[in-house]
Amino acid sequence: MNGHHRSLSQQSAIALPSSSIQNQIHELAKTLPPPRKQNIACDACRQRKVKCHQLPGQPKCQHCIVKNYPCTHHAQQATSERKRISTVNRRPRAYTTASPQQSQPTPERTAYTASPSAPSPQSTSFRYHQATFGPPVRRNTNFTDLLAYLLSPPDEINGLDGSPLPPYRLNPWKDWGELAYKLEDEHFRIEFALDLVEVYFQVVHARLPFLNPTHFRARLNVNVPQYASLYANNPSTSAASTDEPLHPALMATVIAWGAKFSEHPLLVADRLNSTTRQSSLAKTLIIRAREVAEALKVHRVPAAEHVVIALLIEPLQSQIPDDSSGFRGFWLTSAIRQLFDLQINHKSVISNIQDPEARGTMIFAWWMACLSDAYASAYYRRKPQVEEDDYDVDFYIVDPITVDPDGQAKPGPREQLEFLGYYHAAHALARISRHMSKNLWIPTTDSDGVPVEVLRGIMQQLNEWRAQYLPRVGVPTDFDAEWDFVSAVSACASDATFHIMWIILFNALDDHGIRESLGSPHSSGASNGASPALAVSSGMQQQIKELKSKVLEEALHGALRIAGLAGVLTKNGYLRLDPAAMHVSCNYAGILLARFGRPEVQNCIEGLEQYSYSYEEAADQAQELRRLFARARAGQTDFAHMSGAVGRQQQHPQHQHQTPPLRRETPGSTSLPQQHAPAGLGDGMYVDTRPF
Repeated sequence: MNGHHRSLSQQSAIALPSSSIQNQIHELAKTLPPPRKQNIACDACRQRKVKCHQLPGQPKCQHCIVKNYPCTHHAQQATSERKRISTVNRRPRAYTTASPQQSQPTPERTAYTASPSAPSPQSTSFRYHQATFGPPVRRNTNFTDLLAYLLSPPDEINGLDGSPLPPYRLNPWKDWGELAYKLEDEHFRIEFALDLVEVYFQVVHARLPFLNPTHFRARLNVNVPQYASLYANNPSTSAASTDEPLHPALMATVIAWGAKFSEHPLLVADRLNSTTRQSSLAKTLIIRAREVAEALKVHRVPAAEHVVIALLIEPLQSQIPDDSSGFRGFWLTSAIRQLFDLQINHKSVISNIQDPEARGTMIFAWWMACLSDAYASAYYRRKPQVEEDDYDVDFYIVDPITVDPDGQAKPGPREQLEFLGYYHAAHALARISRHMSKNLWIPTTDSDGVPVEVLRGIMQQLNEWRAQYLPRVGVPTDFDAEWDFVSAVSACASDATFHIMWIILFNALDDHGIRESLGSPHSSGASNGASPALAVSSGMQQQIKELKSKVLEEALHGALRIAGLAGVLTKNGYLRLDPAAMHVSCNYAGILLARFGRPEVQNCIEGLEQYSYSYEEAADQAQELRRLFARARAGQTDFAHMSGAVGRQQQHPQHQHQTPPLRRETPGSTSLPQQHAPAGLGDGMYVDTRPF
């Protein structure tokens, strides 16, 4: 009681506002600005940092009405969505064929994951993409909404000084050619995207057979509207009730691949709109496919589908070593890490995958990553991520190959590779490439040179591979048989992949030298207290001179061989529709020939120029070859440790082997269509994809 009376007495002592003062406070409050409302401005006003004022009943704010901008609220929706959705467990589920409703015990380590769990489908509506925000795409985004993002107008709709362009000059599609305005229509977008999907399976799939065309089309049909003429009422694409929608990042990647090689009138007009003959839309699709994959955490969450997406995205990125915006090796590294997390490097884990299609995809993905990592380590001078003892997988396909004597059985692309021995040959060459990288691109070699024994070992391994595999997987000397597009490119790529190893070895010797000839303190003889200058005997010096001459001879022969193959493929127009099977080989061979001032470099230049229709860095590489060739013709050579061998070779030039010309296809033989690759591409062979 005493406390209660005390509180009342304290309140009476405080001067509370009277009724008149309260009325004055109320009137004053009505004149003050309303409390600030967070997250209500549209995307255009946010980007330009202007006040967003929308009158009641108006569909757009005043700023968007004046500037004729789309008045969207993607940022507001994303913020509100983040507040509503609670944090969920994003760890992938272990691979299982059981029903999702059945509770499964979580293993201590995930052995294999088919795909990360996805929430129930929802509709995500948006029209334009603003550059300041991430892609408004989620795992359950449907096909039409994904296309609305992928094919939305370019983001650069401002002037050079950052100010908005006047309405009479504002054309959001101007950078993509005169026909790009058709992308405003949803029906056209869907038909256009489906055409790009078909181009992917006609051109790219034969060399990167990750996907099952029938299953892909069936899953795509889940989200394709019924008015899409290519897929509606087509029994071959009718989806079963168990088919799940495709991963948005996978769809975006396939569409981006198709845009590289498509001859659709819209893309043709886009290329004509550019001085470099390259498609701005195709480059935008590559960027947005990568953004979708990043937004959906494809590079972070281990899953079988994510592995495939990462391996398909990697060859799409810029491969120039000094390109600050390039992603060379990032997606390959992600795929390898996920393969290890899923334990696909264990034969027992792969064998326990029940679905033959999923098992075959993971086997192919493993070998694709393994071979690409080995070749890339030699191309880009880095240590390989996969070692010999990291895997015990000793099979290349799901089941053994059986071909009927009458030749009626037609194996798929993966089985065709195994039947022709390409897997064994590529794996053996990958081991050599891995061995080269671990001995050539290390600090001691950089400072002291390449040891003679290491050089002898590499040369012996390359000679053994040539004797055992090159006659079977390289370009044959007999060209009587009919060669189609894929067979020619695949054999040429396998042949070139071997010969580029000699060029890489020559470049390593030219940059680092041979340890014993440099008088390194680590060389034999110097360790016994002898002077480095006297440590190498005359006999050893003669051996080193012979080794250098042999490497130079093999490298120059390999460069001429690659140039000859590139010239044949270029004349037939094959490199225009090739997923860069010989891109790196053509560039490396061209650099060596240009440094020697050899006129055969023109074949490499023309090949890179043909590649530039699909790979923008190829145009810059062709220009660099011209510059190096002009310097060499002017007498400006830049050879270092191999300069002595080069001088001796130029004084006594040896006969070079000539590449027999591939017979140009006659009208009665298999020819390359104007728009897409031959229908028989599904029977093609894969040896060397674009190095990662």
